[in-house]
Amino acid sequence: MSKTATLEINGQKHDFPLITGTENEVAIDIKTLRGVTGGVTTIDPGYKNTGSCESAITFLNGEEGILRYRGYAIEDLAEKASFLEVAYLLIFGELPTRVELDKFHADIKEESVVDDDIKKILDAFPKAAHPMGVLSSLTSALTAFNPSSVNVDSEEDMYRAIVKIMGKFPVLVAWTMRKQKGLPLDYGDDSLGYVENVLKMMFKKPNQEYVENPILVNALDKLLILHADHEQNCSTSTVRIVGSSHAGLFASLSAGISALWGPLHGGANQAVLEMLEAIKEDGGDTKKFMAKAKDKEDPFRLMGFGHRVYKNFDPRAKIIKVAADEVLGDLGIEDPVLDIAKGLATEALSDEYFVKRKLYPNVDFYSGIIYRAMGIPVEMFTVMFALGRLPGWIAQWKEMRTRKEPIGRPRQVYTGENHREFKTVDDR
Repeated sequence: MSKTATLEINGQKHDFPLITGTENEVAIDIKTLRGVTGGVTTIDPGYKNTGSCESAITFLNGEEGILRYRGYAIEDLAEKASFLEVAYLLIFGELPTRVELDKFHADIKEESVVDDDIKKILDAFPKAAHPMGVLSSLTSALTAFNPSSVNVDSEEDMYRAIVKIMGKFPVLVAWTMRKQKGLPLDYGDDSLGYVENVLKMMFKKPNQEYVENPILVNALDKLLILHADHEQNCSTSTVRIVGSSHAGLFASLSAGISALWGPLHGGANQAVLEMLEAIKEDGGDTKKFMAKAKDKEDPFRLMGFGHRVYKNFDPRAKIIKVAADEVLGDLGIEDPVLDIAKGLATEALSDEYFVKRKLYPNVDFYSGIIYRAMGIPVEMFTVMFALGRLPGWIAQWKEMRTRKEPIGRPRQVYTGENHREFKTVDDR
């Protein structure tokens, strides 16, 4: 295979090097394009065909339904590893030894107390404020209480910043939900595992003893692992491009949270439950809505089915469907919305229209079901997504900064007015 690609513009040929990744992905390196062509650029709305970086963190093959973190299959990680192990893998490049994992967890717990003045910021929000807006604001506010900038050339500084946000972020997540529910805030229990502590901080009631449910712990652990990274998506790209200006870690993460908030990204699992609620209000006839989804003239869209990247079954959905069945079976919940969800999934998996187009239930569909069954409010679903994505964002920010990548500065093709003569206000 040729090591270059030739581009001909106005009769002149220009050669550009080809870059081949470790999984044989091929990219044309066009960083010299404007210089050698006298100002020609490319245009690619949404960056569907543009690689913004080289990265060693996550490999995704949507056609074959493959997802790997640092070379490890998502199926193996979800089955055999804990979320904290996966976080360490993503951030530092290798799975931790027992000693490394214990130290990582101990250091995170040491940094898990949030400055009490953060509560004053939280108090200023009305209960009706969307939890993602609250979480983004609180994450950004951490910068004010931790003003020293991270020296990216110091491994010790980087490590301290990482364990600090890994420790404080679950507290902010729990506080965000407890604020909405009118429950008192606390700092958790450092005798518990990372995921176990998250659940206790979220659900412990002041007048009841908290009882841990291992099935819920296992389900949340898997959900966080499945959401931990997903290559250069909207929020990850946001974290990297904000960080490329040398903005701090907390500020970059806050920007990523805002990007994740959108219904076309992290808000998809919330959109699933809102759709299910609408179907219930209409009478709960799943066959009616399956027919509407197949009707090209009907504006209705079946949320949580198919995926923009995966052209086959979402590998994460296969894993989390099992956990969803376990949670629903253990809790024995009678909920017409969850019954509608199960009905839609069953019908889609056997309906020729959906099977032919590979419109299978995706991870957002099943995660919404689990979160509802656990008693997490629908507005908190994207917050839980952010909790899982945190180590991926950290890993991507760390990779970008340590590789000394240049500031992100996309080009454009101008389509506005040509030069116009200015007229004073009385002559217009």
